[in-house]
Amino acid sequence: MKSNIDTTDRNLIKQLSLDGRMPVNKLVEHLGVTPPTLYSRLKKLLGSGVLRIAGLIDIFKTDDLVMAIVAVTINDACKIEDKLEQFAELDQVNSAVVVTGRFDILMEVVVPTMPALYEFMTKDLPALGEIDASESFVVMQAKNKWILPKSNFSWFDK
Repeated sequence: MKSNIDTTDRNLIKQLSLDGRMPVNKLVEHLGVTPPTLYSRLKKLLGSGVLRIAGLIDIFKTDDLVMAIVAVTINDACKIEDKLEQFAELDQVNSAVVVTGRFDILMEVVVPTMPALYEFMTKDLPALGEIDASESFVVMQAKNKWILPKSNFSWFDK
């Protein structure tokens, strides 16, 4: 179920997007609300899943991560939802989306090395079955591209 987001909620999200650690007194000042109102709205946004406050990574400022966009065509259009769910569960997949165009699903994949991407494309992905075709696009450079890695992301264990 989608949440109704009003102007105050939008402004709160905007302020947190500028600084996720902004102190309550500054947020209250920017929004023109009381601390209890702020806490109530923050609780609602977090509880509904509309907002998540987390540590993001700019992978282009690290030297040990590779990002690729992986495009997939499913051989049975009726199974796109199931495949989307399966792809999203893979450790290497940061996000998976159903799209229009020549592919059915696009995935944002983050791995520690090119050999790990090769293994993903030749073993992990085909093991799920029902894939008609796939194509990978290694991201060479990006601007304003922050990722929220999954908590079980192997890069954390180095």
